Amino acid sequence: MSRRYDSRTTIFSPEGRLYQVEYAMEAIGNAGTAIGILSKDGVVLVGEKKVTSKLLQTSTSTEKMYKIDDHVVCAVAGIMSDANILINTARIQAQRYSFAYQEPMPVEQLVQSLCDTKQGYTQFGGLRPFGVSFLFAGWDKNFGFQLYMSDPSGNYGGWKAGAIGANNQAAQSILKQDYKDDITREEAVNLAEVFLAPSGKVKHQVCSPENLTKLLVKSGVTQPATETA
Repeated sequence: MSRRYDSRTTIFSPEGRLYQVEYAMEAIGNAGTAIGILSKDGVVLVGEKKVTSKLLQTSTSTEKMYKIDDHVVCAVAGIMSDANILINTARIQAQRYSFAYQEPMPVEQLVQSLCDTKQGYTQFGGLRPFGVSFLFAGWDKNFGFQLYMSDPSGNYGGWKAGAIGANNQAAQSILKQDYKDDITREEAVNLAEVFLAPSGKVKHQVCSPENLTKLLVKSGVTQPATETA
């Protein structure tokens, strides 16, 4: 039945489904897992780098984590060539906003702008959806630390904890059980290690609240605290 409606992204099936978008989501299910956890004092992103062959030269740079701007980073699962196009688009949008308004682009506005581009590739003929999902982690002066997840359809939403890639449903189940609203950054790192510890080494860096404050002040994100007599 689906073969009659999956030739184009612009055709709905009688059940209201877009099969090409669902196929793109299936492609993401074959990629390495990426997990994001929002804490009260930061956001933790972890990713699994799959080594498909022992002959593959593994580089020191990761293909799971990308910096979009000084205040926004993302984790990727899916077709990396598709991800590179969207990441470059997001970087350009962030720099245009910064040039025009002399301040960092709000995180949700950046995510929404990129998801609008993804949605356009599901609505017009002759195009195919981007086979990639993102976890966006960022900070802005409006809402503080934020975590967003988007899929090939262009939908996005704010999450306290989320997973994309292979075995994302199992990861989501564990996150539902172990996540708590007042989780700290150190506890979030420990929770993330539950998923990745069996597959190899886990590298991470955790800043103390004092060091994080100094880093944010140095970057101009926040103002130094004034001492009261």
